[in-house]
Amino acid sequence: MVEVFSGRTILNKEGETVDPEEALRNKVVGIYFSAGWCPPCRDFTPILCDFYTELVEEREPAAQFEIVFISSDKSADDMVEYYHDMHGDWLALPWTDDYKNELKQRYKITAVPKLVIVKENGDVITEKGRKQIRDKGLSCFRSWLDAAEIFQNFKG
Repeated sequence: MVEVFSGRTILNKEGETVDPEEALRNKVVGIYFSAGWCPPCRDFTPILCDFYTELVEEREPAAQFEIVFISSDKSADDMVEYYHDMHGDWLALPWTDDYKNELKQRYKITAVPKLVIVKENGDVITEKGRKQIRDKGLSCFRSWLDAAEIFQNFKG
């Protein structure tokens, strides 16, 4: 995953720059393509928040999982409002970074919301992250972790 965002600026929810190498190392990463103007996005984002909170914030040790939000909002202000109002405590690519267009092409994003689950090197584990979370809940993380071939500390 480090490879996908290597050399890029990613932000935490407080707007601080985070080192992608450090933040994403040895983790399964969900690349979340979403927008505040999109009703299905606004429907799924709280579900994703609960999923993330249970895996990362309420589990000891925290699951090896991180999300990077890629905005399809119409402006930076729209993105910030949506990110702060509805999203979990995960990371985001700045709205002004045109790299989002390369990511949309790479992962064949034609509509939002889309949650693509990837390995550290950016290879796709599943393009159906949203469906799997809705259908299987937390249990889908175990299959993603197995497919990611990373060092595991996950129990559960």
